[in-house]
Amino acid sequence: MSKPKTTLLPNLNRILVEVGENIKLARLRRKLSSEQVAERANISRPTLSSIEKGAASVGISSYLQVMFVLGLEKDFLKLAKDDELGRKLQDAKLLPKERAPKKPKKNE
Repeated sequence: MSKPKTTLLPNLNRILVEVGENIKLARLRRKLSSEQVAERANISRPTLSSIEKGAASVGISSYLQVMFVLGLEKDFLKLAKDDELGRKLQDAKLLPKERAPKKPKKNE
C-alpha cells in the first residue's frame, strides 16, 4: 500500500517552494555539494532534493537538520515568533469591560 500524497493549499505550497529554494541557495553559497549536506544531515540525497524543491511530504525534522548543517537553525526559531494577530486578540481580552455610568440616586 502506498503512502497517501500530502496536498496543500496553493499559497502554502508556494511558501514551501520558496523555503526549498532558499535552502538550496544557502547550500550553493557555502559551496557544499548535495552529497555533503545530505551526509551531514543524515538524510538521503533524494530527500535533500525534495527539500530543495519544497516537498510537503518531507518531515519538518529533515528540514531542520539541513538548516542546522547550513548554520541556519536559529532561523527556525523565527517561525511564528511575532504573532501580531494573536497579541491583538490577547490584548482585546485583557481590556476591562466598559460599564455604564452609575445612575444618581433619587434621594440625593
